[in-house]
Amino acid sequence: MAAYIIARISIHDPERYTEYTKRTPSVLNQYGGRFAARGSNVTTLEGPQETRRIVVLEFDDADAAKAFYFSREYTEIRGHRDASSEGEFIIVEGYPEAEWSSALAASLALSD
Repeated sequence: MAAYIIARISIHDPERYTEYTKRTPSVLNQYGGRFAARGSNVTTLEGPQETRRIVVLEFDDADAAKAFYFSREYTEIRGHRDASSEGEFIIVEGYPEAEWSSALAASLALSD
């Protein structure tokens, strides 16, 4: 099942952070990941205004996401991120298609 690393990042040294963003895609690709979202174009729909950079990385499963995050290659470039920003990172698993189909069918049945 797909899994996602979601990061919320406050950048205080954009120039150094750029060094991190240049290096991340090749390591991400090496571990089978891809950017699902990357940037600061965020619209807050509810709650406090979100001003941080939001990044969503997609992987085949949680094990692949952890392999990327804890890899030697990512650890080496993470120093640029740590020196230029503060962030929060989580892994969340995707929603299984079968469960979605079941939830949708039950919801649609309420409309009848």
